[in-house]
Amino acid sequence: MPLPSFKEQFAALIAAPSVSCTQAHWDQSNRPVIELLAAWLGDLGFACETQEISPGKFNLLASYGSGPGGLVLAGHSDTVPFDAALWQSDPLKLTEVDGRWVGLGSCDMKGFFALVIEAVQPLLNQRFQQPLLILATCDEESSMSGARALAAAGRPLGRAAVIGEPTGLKPIRLHKGILMERIDILGQSGHSSDPRLGHSALEAMQDVLGELRGLRTQWQREFNNPQFSVPVPTLNLGCIHGGDNPNRICGQCALEFDLRPLPGMDPEQLRAAIRQKLVPVAAQHGVRIDYGPLFPSVPPFEQSADAELVRLAEQLTGHKAASVAFATEAPYLQQLGCETLVLGPGDIDCAHQPGEYLELSRIEPTLTLLRQLIAHYCLQPATPESSGGENA
Repeated sequence: MPLPSFKEQFAALIAAPSVSCTQAHWDQSNRPVIELLAAWLGDLGFACETQEISPGKFNLLASYGSGPGGLVLAGHSDTVPFDAALWQSDPLKLTEVDGRWVGLGSCDMKGFFALVIEAVQPLLNQRFQQPLLILATCDEESSMSGARALAAAGRPLGRAAVIGEPTGLKPIRLHKGILMERIDILGQSGHSSDPRLGHSALEAMQDVLGELRGLRTQWQREFNNPQFSVPVPTLNLGCIHGGDNPNRICGQCALEFDLRPLPGMDPEQLRAAIRQKLVPVAAQHGVRIDYGPLFPSVPPFEQSADAELVRLAEQLTGHKAASVAFATEAPYLQQLGCETLVLGPGDIDCAHQPGEYLELSRIEPTLTLLRQLIAHYCLQPATPESSGGENA
């Protein structure tokens, strides 16, 4: 049976629901996406290996050719949640509007897999001297459990890895890390007419917020990297929940926040600084404060400017490798010995938004770029210096 057309593949990926979310009522399996990719790539002669990371969550590693070296084209198979009422079209149906393909995951980033398959097909009649690996991970939009499991297994991949996140076809060699954290304060409720009857978790949280903002100011004075458009680390106070009635002293309050460190900043040192500030607040207010990560932190990422992959991508795209503020799976692929770069056709400004889209004008340049990368890393014989990955 012939493969579906490029557009049919793109549409089928959009139509396959694969939301990952910290809230259980939104969270879904990515199995439908993985099964589509495995079927198409298997028909093209790829050896497909599926790994269940947790119940209903899968990674796919598809390989063509064998031996050391080679290229990894990587991406995540999940999407963020969506509010269908805010979309002008069905988010799970590919729609063409004003020279754009609109749909959930078109940009970030299920559509990238259809582009990879379209790019590789004309090359399969040539002998692959080094392998091509196509990697699809689970839960990048929440816990990054798919990429973490891959890194923990320690299995070497290719010599170079390109992650097709939305970068506007500009190579990205640096990004910030991300810590998603939670602070829970347990006070004591009581009748609001007499403050002596309780210990307000909400008032304690006010002081916690002050300490966090003070640390943010301190870190932004100490750390600066002009290669980023936002050159300082950021701390975002994301959501807060507490109390239950105006006439009760607030007995419980919780805060969730994110912290995005620059390369060179140690997440554990940042956490230690936060814990140090929380101890006196708890003592002052007579409350219990628990602090910990919602997920393990994603480390900052930096690939050296003189790496072969960076120089090649700059030459092919005409853009100097730059930085972004958002986090990706790049550090985990780098841990496996791949020179790693983030480079994809979408625009981050429309990611995670109603009406997410991919510009049709980006399709042909992306296909050309992918074929050039595959030719360089897979169709040329391995040399001694390219016979394995190297840590960067």
